[in-house]
Amino acid sequence: MRKLWLLNLLAVVPALAVQGDFSWSGRLKEGQSIEIKGVNGGIRADYTSGSEVQITARKSAWRSDPNSVSVQAVPHEGGVTVCAVYPGDGGRPNECRPGEGGRMQTRDNDTKVEFTVKTPKGVRLIAKTVNGSITITALQSDVDAHTVNGKINLSTTGVANAHTVNGGIEASIGNANWSDRLEFTTVNGGIELTVPAGLNAEVSAATVNGGMSTDFPLTVSGRWGPKSLRGRIGSGGRQLKLSTVNGGIQLRSSTGRAI
Repeated sequence: MRKLWLLNLLAVVPALAVQGDFSWSGRLKEGQSIEIKGVNGGIRADYTSGSEVQITARKSAWRSDPNSVSVQAVPHEGGVTVCAVYPGDGGRPNECRPGEGGRMQTRDNDTKVEFTVKTPKGVRLIAKTVNGSITITALQSDVDAHTVNGKINLSTTGVANAHTVNGGIEASIGNANWSDRLEFTTVNGGIELTVPAGLNAEVSAATVNGGMSTDFPLTVSGRWGPKSLRGRIGSGGRQLKLSTVNGGIQLRSSTGRAI
């Protein structure tokens, strides 16, 4: 009877379709970028001590044909952009281009493309997806991480920005000397950011449903409350923004205390 029940279950659940891995490898200079553009599926990046970038992608689907989605690598002057290219919705095709270029629309295609990236020292990582988490471990370069439905976990000796909508952010950065503003933002999820103990920054932080805590003494400017603050750490200068709606905010020192 149990065997019959299992057979009936298998009859109504579609089989998982899988296509072989995509892979790309090449050498990039320090200061160039690896850019990953996904739609459905997560991105995982780790540090490699070698000089060669290695990118792999694994496609799978329950209903759709994984062969309908291609993974394309586009080398350019600034580095390399790798995209999961889905069938276009309507007559206009999708295309893989660096930065804000290209087109990444999809409809009714459940193919997942999971990326894995081996990242050398000094090569910037730009990780973008829509439905998937981003996990970045022990990098030695700057990072930009963007998703919509998924959490972000990252650690790097460089600087980073992280943005999601439905998911928490846990980040650790090792460089306290950035020039542009750093932002860590979500809507549904908490933010825990660890920074070097000797940080000097102008901090703005805000939440609606959650508390805030910090290891650093803050010189507060303007109004301060349990849900929002603006203040200076050390001598200030560089800008740091932390923002969520449903979740707490924690700003931590890498040594557990400020110095």
